[in-house]
Amino acid sequence: MKVEIWSDIMCPFCYIGKRRFEAALEKFPGKDDITVEWKSFQLNPSLKSQPGKDVYDYVAEMKGQSREWSLTVHDQLAGTAREAGLTYNFDKAVIANSFDAHRLIQLAKQQGLGDAAEERLFYAYFTEGKDVSNHATLLELGVEIGLDKAAVEAVLETSEMAAAVNKDVDEAQQLGIRGVPFFVLDRKYGVSGAQPVEAFTQTLEQAFAEWKSTQPVNTLDTLSGQVCTPDGDCQ
Repeated sequence: MKVEIWSDIMCPFCYIGKRRFEAALEKFPGKDDITVEWKSFQLNPSLKSQPGKDVYDYVAEMKGQSREWSLTVHDQLAGTAREAGLTYNFDKAVIANSFDAHRLIQLAKQQGLGDAAEERLFYAYFTEGKDVSNHATLLELGVEIGLDKAAVEAVLETSEMAAAVNKDVDEAQQLGIRGVPFFVLDRKYGVSGAQPVEAFTQTLEQAFAEWKSTQPVNTLDTLSGQVCTPDGDCQ
């Protein structure tokens, strides 16, 4: 069963949601039959990278609030992240457009490294305070997770993978997804936001049970040693 996750690596709740979903999946009996696909989403596509901008002032200005309000909100977010085992260093956060980072993720997905790319980019932004729009940084992170250096350079030096990013964004709009993280299970169930582990567990159980009921079940004919499907077709 496929679980698709729309996410932006600059979204604080997306990293927390990733951890909570992983916690639910780790204890889920059917986890070996679950495949996860990360999908691109930009919370602010028109954002201009501002390496010298203070994240507290940036969010305060964007929301029309005071710096004190922003400090309080970010402190609360950092506390929620700690509960999920994450460290958010907002003092080091770099305001940056995430489009090229998403292009790197799309390349990684082709190599079966989508989750590794998401994890590394989340950590780079929220914990290490790296500029995830900087091509030298993206090249370093891409090679670190196992991508070919020349392949990463080819993507960053061109518009390669831009269409794949835009396709994910367009798909989110078609599905009515307005915010992230957003988890789609078997294209039947959706979970919006960084829900508690129990919520992910419950939805996984319901979606998986329905998915499982539609799958052909092979049984072993003990007399002939053949494998038979429910309709009696044996081989």
